[in-house]
Amino acid sequence: MFPNEPSGLPTLTLDSGLTVRPWAEGDDLKLLEVWGDPENPMHHRDRSLLRPSSNEPWSRCIVAEDNGIPLAAATIFRSALHPDRLSFYAEVAPEYRRRGIAVQLLQILEAEIPNCEVQSLKARCAKGSAAQCFLKDNGFTKVQHSREVIVQPGSLPVPDVENLPIDLEEIATGSVELTQLVTDFYNAVHGWDRAEMTLGRAQQMLLAPEAGATGAVVLRSTADEHHKPILAFAVSYTPERTEDPADVLLGWDPQLGPERAEHAVRQLLGLVAARFPVSVEVDDSMVPLKRITDELAADDDAEIDFEALIYARDAS
Repeated sequence: MFPNEPSGLPTLTLDSGLTVRPWAEGDDLKLLEVWGDPENPMHHRDRSLLRPSSNEPWSRCIVAEDNGIPLAAATIFRSALHPDRLSFYAEVAPEYRRRGIAVQLLQILEAEIPNCEVQSLKARCAKGSAAQCFLKDNGFTKVQHSREVIVQPGSLPVPDVENLPIDLEEIATGSVELTQLVTDFYNAVHGWDRAEMTLGRAQQMLLAPEAGATGAVVLRSTADEHHKPILAFAVSYTPERTEDPADVLLGWDPQLGPERAEHAVRQLLGLVAARFPVSVEVDDSMVPLKRITDELAADDDAEIDFEALIYARDAS
């Protein structure tokens, strides 16, 4: 299934009787009719990965259909941000599941992997889902556990900024200082899936208005009046404060030791969640934030809104 295949090429036929062809314009709308609405934000983002095959960036995407009606699709693609593994995603219409369709789509895509210099695969799924069983059954092993955690207002002490050697400061999302810290933080917490975040990518993917960023605050140390480094940062992706949780990217200076990082994160989270709930994404690799949110969840001061697992099958 090479990209830009001329029309009229023979299609493959699965054991189920469905035929497989490359992704075509309009397939997303046709599939939405049989798949229904996405179940959660992760599901929505994963569906957006389905697109025409290409060589730059490298990706392959196929569709399974019955009498011209698309029912399933699958893709593998390489990300410039996480270059060591190809991402895999597949979805099958509910009434056609458990017929081996996803397995055969994976096998078809696997035949294309030798055409890419990356051989390892990864995929994510909701915890406890059928997709999790599928990945386990096909040789994938868990490499990361991620969760969306809603922190309730007032669940953490609000630090006395006036009398402590810290300062809370609004900062432009285009700030070079903030961009550098976000870049360093992202790379540091993705040792489990090596990242090549750069200043340009951080701006484009995490800090630009086009990425949904609406503002940022930083917690600075004021212990030295001549040098006031950023200890932790919070980037908001919610335009206005409402009763609904605000989506926040919360991170810290990876050069801080574990105790200092946790202390800074606790202070900043106490400040940003003083009056309104906030929603933060927490991976197991984000140890300081995970310790705090685990503690809050145990005390019913935070709730886990959604859990996702990332599985990988690395080439030997």
